[in-house]
Amino acid sequence: MSAERFFEKRRLGLGASVRRRLGAAVTDGFFSTAARSARLLPLAHPRLHKVVVERDLAYRSTGKVEHTLDVYRPADDATGPRPCVLYIHGGGFRVLSKDTHWIFGLAYARRGFVVLNVNYHLAPGRPFPAAVEDVASAWQWLVENAGRLGIDLSRVVVAGESAGANLAVSLTLATTMRREESFARDVFGTNVTPRAVVAACGIYEVSRPERFSANHVFFRDRLEEVTDAYLGGVRLSERLLDFADPLAPLERGEAFARPLPPMFLPCGTWDHLLDDSRRLHAALLRAGSTGSRLGEYARGPHAFHAFVFTPAARACWRDTFSFLGHHGAGP
Repeated sequence: MSAERFFEKRRLGLGASVRRRLGAAVTDGFFSTAARSARLLPLAHPRLHKVVVERDLAYRSTGKVEHTLDVYRPADDATGPRPCVLYIHGGGFRVLSKDTHWIFGLAYARRGFVVLNVNYHLAPGRPFPAAVEDVASAWQWLVENAGRLGIDLSRVVVAGESAGANLAVSLTLATTMRREESFARDVFGTNVTPRAVVAACGIYEVSRPERFSANHVFFRDRLEEVTDAYLGGVRLSERLLDFADPLAPLERGEAFARPLPPMFLPCGTWDHLLDDSRRLHAALLRAGSTGSRLGEYARGPHAFHAFVFTPAARACWRDTFSFLGHHGAGP
């Protein structure tokens, strides 16, 4: 390669790097600011929704904020164990937290669920599989503390959006597959599987961002950031990557030791990740999860259901609660 060509490639690479960093700052800043600003609105107060919140409980005794969760519960005097939602926030595995995703805790708790809204380690500081290991620990904590929290372990829902949807599906696979990874063995050893899963607008194949069209430069940059940060540039075995690419074991016909729970996969038609949800739905049906459902919402962008007052979001939430009720996971 000539010196001129080398420096031209380097210039283009630096330009792409700057473009990606600027795009990340804009995107991350938008979602963080929107979530934090909305929390200041009077309607965001849990009391108005007859919900009480217990914040910053440790699900691992490390003293780290990454290993804490918030518990949202209905404030009524109903007795007996309740259904539970383990909620895993999105943010490209790199940003956001349980505190930015308070709306999901409220949305489920006001409908009668106990909600565990969890933090986990973020990339690139702690790349894969740290996040999966953390949500696996949160799952074990849920099972061990179900009696104290008034949770019915036969009606546990795992839910998340975007990166959180990936983690929700990966965690669910660990409850149903015999695997060698220590975190997966621990999850399988709880002998509890979710009654249902709600995985919204997820990315289910992190290792291959090039599958998206080069025509969508801004979106491709976001996916490449996710891959670089989450996988950390480390060479990983194909088997371990199953928990970063939960589509993989399903599409290759992996054997499951326990039946897969039904999954609801809502996604907007303006979301570039829609094809991942379609592929996951098809793979679930082939794997025997016949109760699973794909929900496509017209003109919905990524994470559209977080904007709860829009018509598409309202339809999505109605369908979510209908799906959970149909599969015996509701209040």
